[in-house]
Amino acid sequence: MSPRNLVLAACVAATLATQAATAGELFGPGVISTGLQETSAALTPDGNTVYFMRSDFAEADDTILVSHRAAGRWSTPQVAAFSGQWHDSEPTLSPDGQRLYFVSNRPPHPDGAPVTATMNGRSFPGTNLWYVARQPNGGWGAPLHVDGALNDGAMIYNPSVAANGDIYFSAHREDSGKAYQIYVARDHGHATPERLALGDLANNRMDPAVDPLGRFLLYAGNEGDALGSADIYIVFRQPDGGWGKPEHLGGDVNSRTLENAPSLGPVFGELYVASARRDDVHFPKPRDDAAALQRRLQSPLNGSRNLWRFDISPLLRAHGITPAANAATAHPASAKKPA
Repeated sequence: MSPRNLVLAACVAATLATQAATAGELFGPGVISTGLQETSAALTPDGNTVYFMRSDFAEADDTILVSHRAAGRWSTPQVAAFSGQWHDSEPTLSPDGQRLYFVSNRPPHPDGAPVTATMNGRSFPGTNLWYVARQPNGGWGAPLHVDGALNDGAMIYNPSVAANGDIYFSAHREDSGKAYQIYVARDHGHATPERLALGDLANNRMDPAVDPLGRFLLYAGNEGDALGSADIYIVFRQPDGGWGKPEHLGGDVNSRTLENAPSLGPVFGELYVASARRDDVHFPKPRDDAAALQRRLQSPLNGSRNLWRFDISPLLRAHGITPAANAATAHPASAKKPA
């Protein structure tokens, strides 16, 4: 095959892989995914513990929960030891499982005021970045505020941590334009944040999920071809250290409802997404009695956001990404390369 045809074949394979994705499955139906709002799955490296956020429909009351898997079943979620008093959300684990990052409106300093944000004349609970560290007994230490320019503002969301300590997050900052954009803060979040060059600042970009080796990044947004109010996109690291053109994830990952808060599981290609997809209602429907109506309206697929699991390994392999890549050569991110 000629070099030109090889290139064409590779492009076709990548396109097909982008379109093909294993059918999604509802994660922990009735236990983790319920008739409330669940987002931001963070699984431990062994895959047997998951942290996630649960809230009301208005997302005025966010709390981080934890569930454990034993004998193939997830336990009834409990409030995480470090959560339950403040507006805590969007947990994420470092790749080694030794730190759990989250955002919160809790006061950054003892006896201080809770973090408050203002946008378009409206005030609401703000967010700063915090983390808890794994203790020798297997539990978590006290929450620690990440001091530095990353927390200069009050609107930081969905942190994601690479193996080298770079922290990716979405925020509304002075250089964000009117929408939210994605940033990276190196040195475990202590360095000055750098905005990722992903395209037109008129497009909203949220909720990054970075490959531990920095080879690709997933996020929620709308690049002009979203099926719903927000879809999941992927960008791949380029040889010069920058990022390629965002690609819309096809297959079943995106729907005509809201998809956001992507996160990567411990299995290669395992993707968790929060989605508001619901069961279709057709009329005339079988006549409900009060009990049947209550069950249906409180079921996971009632239009609330739930956690869904997908497999994007075919897409990653089509782009030359494998689980056995060498971290020393596969992670091009550094402070001297483009964000």
